[in-house]
Amino acid sequence: MRTARLVLTRLAGIVFAILVIAVINFCLVRAAPGDPAMVIAGQSGSTDEKFLAQVRADYGLDQPYAVQLGTYLKKIVTLDLGYSFRQGRPVSDLILERLGPTLLLTLSAFFISLIGGVVFGALAGLRHGKITDLGISLAALVLYATPVFWLGLMLVLLFSIKLEWLPAFGYADMRAKSFGTVGYALDVLKHLILPALTLAAIYMAAYTRLMRAALIEVAAEDHVKTARAKGLSEGAILRGHMLRNASLPVITFAGLQIGALVGGAVVVETVFSWPGLGRLTFDAVTARDYPVLLGLFLVMSILVIARAHAPCRRLPDGRAGAGYLPRLALGHGRCALHAPGPESHAHGQ
Repeated sequence: MRTARLVLTRLAGIVFAILVIAVINFCLVRAAPGDPAMVIAGQSGSTDEKFLAQVRADYGLDQPYAVQLGTYLKKIVTLDLGYSFRQGRPVSDLILERLGPTLLLTLSAFFISLIGGVVFGALAGLRHGKITDLGISLAALVLYATPVFWLGLMLVLLFSIKLEWLPAFGYADMRAKSFGTVGYALDVLKHLILPALTLAAIYMAAYTRLMRAALIEVAAEDHVKTARAKGLSEGAILRGHMLRNASLPVITFAGLQIGALVGGAVVVETVFSWPGLGRLTFDAVTARDYPVLLGLFLVMSILVIARAHAPCRRLPDGRAGAGYLPRLALGHGRCALHAPGPESHAHGQ
């Protein structure tokens, strides 16, 4: 009974949070400058007042904001996200159509950044104080401070224009479907490389610094010294004691950053003309397509809320994984982990 009450209370809180977010999104979107009726009329080649009035009446834009908000909330309850002003299609169809490319891009960037961060961070931690450590740390710091859009443009300039190795824009070649299933998949993969590397770069830099600091800390702990005293080889100590413990905070922190990848995808998809949710958001903003914007913001908010209410995995010492790594500090050659509460501490070398 107590568990059922707790579940119902949490569900009610989630529903209330979604409704509040929906109201805030509606107010923010409608407060933005611009008139969608003017955009629609401009596409039709007519801007006279009678036609504008007809457009506003057709889309309900002539009604008071309170009435429009009430209509929007009723549609949300029935899982109806409305129709796009610009494309005349259901918003849910547009989002589902663009969801696949965005998931492909964000998941690829996630695994590239995580694997690269763990590998380079471990290499820097094992060569602590040497030229390898200095080079990796400096590269990570520079990469972390580099704007995503600038990095994307430089990669296009180098690999697409200068070397002509990779395509600069798009999801696949127009003729790719005629290459067969394998050929089409390889063409998509070729188009994916640059945007995935661009999106992964800043997160890889953060994970590298984090992994380095964690590995240096673990190397000084008693259980590692005990393993050496027992005569275990350095390879066994590295695999069984150091990497396993040092990678845990990196993986936990990476899990908390999944939602941020979707936000970063807006810029990357715009730079590379990748047909995902980020590109759809950019197009909706420029066209003042309110229903699409509201639908995208709502879906992203629900994803963030779902991630916030996901079960929290426990670390081996009993601490909650989500509460252990709320902040990553990048400084002059230092990377610190900050844990909340009385036992807060910072580690760095």
